[in-house]
Amino acid sequence: MTKQAPPPEPINSAVPEAVIAPAVSAHNRVENIISRMSVMQMVLAVVLVVFLWQWFDTHLQINNMQQDLARRLAEMDGNNKASQVLMMQVQESMRELSVKVSVLEAHSAEAQNQRAALESLYQDLSGSRDETVLAEVEQLLLIAGQQLQLSANVKAALIAMQQADDRLKRMDRAALNGLRKAINRDIDKLRTLPDVDVQDIKFRLDNLIAEVDTLPLIQDIAHVPQEKNVAITAPVRDEGAWRHLMREVWEDMKRLVRIENMQKRELPLLPPTQTFFLRENLKLRLLSARLGLLSRDEKSFKHDLQLVQEWIVRYFDVKSTSGALAVTTLQKLRKSNINIELPDVSASLEAARNYRSSLGKGSR
Repeated sequence: MTKQAPPPEPINSAVPEAVIAPAVSAHNRVENIISRMSVMQMVLAVVLVVFLWQWFDTHLQINNMQQDLARRLAEMDGNNKASQVLMMQVQESMRELSVKVSVLEAHSAEAQNQRAALESLYQDLSGSRDETVLAEVEQLLLIAGQQLQLSANVKAALIAMQQADDRLKRMDRAALNGLRKAINRDIDKLRTLPDVDVQDIKFRLDNLIAEVDTLPLIQDIAHVPQEKNVAITAPVRDEGAWRHLMREVWEDMKRLVRIENMQKRELPLLPPTQTFFLRENLKLRLLSARLGLLSRDEKSFKHDLQLVQEWIVRYFDVKSTSGALAVTTLQKLRKSNINIELPDVSASLEAARNYRSSLGKGSR
């Protein structure tokens, strides 16, 4: 027979029932509440918690976006002010450019008209070799006339006319001798023109612009003051009171009158800022003279050089090596003639057109 285990002895709890009772009742109430809640209510509670969390996160993001937006608006305000200033400058530049564009448009329209005339001329040409060569010769002569009228480019005009003569020479036709004589006469006119060395003049102007900063000013030269012999009258001993009084009156009267040469040119004294602007104005005048050279505006070219020479003589030391060299260079440049009286070379073009028209009548 197996022995039966003795029944467990009751545990003597040391906690009184008065303390255990409230905890048990609270736990029971939570269990009752959870047991009463349905699945839908639990889902709603979870959704409510998620919604509250998302609302809080969205609120934080909105605050960050508002701060970022305020910062960007401030930056855009500053950029807008800078853009307004730039816009005013651009508008001023556009006004200046519009004038230049209108002039260029006029020249472009003229060039387009001439181009259209040349294209129509090419379209009207027949397939014969003589008419083709004559059309090319007429075009070259037209280009030569344009180079002389628009840009006074003698070399380009001479090259175009020589090419026209070479094409007529290769044809070797006796009927073209009159046309070649007219072209050669115009070529001789161009060859007899004085040669203007534009590159050498530009080189000299560039050297003057580079040497402006090294020219010594008159006010920077250290002048040694000349010592004047001042006669000092020694006091006379045993001089009477009346003689002493008369001598002092005479000395005072001599100081009342001063003789000075007012025609003497005073030394121009310039502060450092005006010295800087003086040198920059000299550079600008030399650049303006360079533009006048390129545009063959002899009046503007010589006027700018004259102003530069007057300023150098007035404010700079022309006795120094660099100052004397600058004045000598300016004097030589002022004597150069850049405006050449261009000859009329339309006789060769007229002869080419007449010969071409007579050729067309003969073929008919």
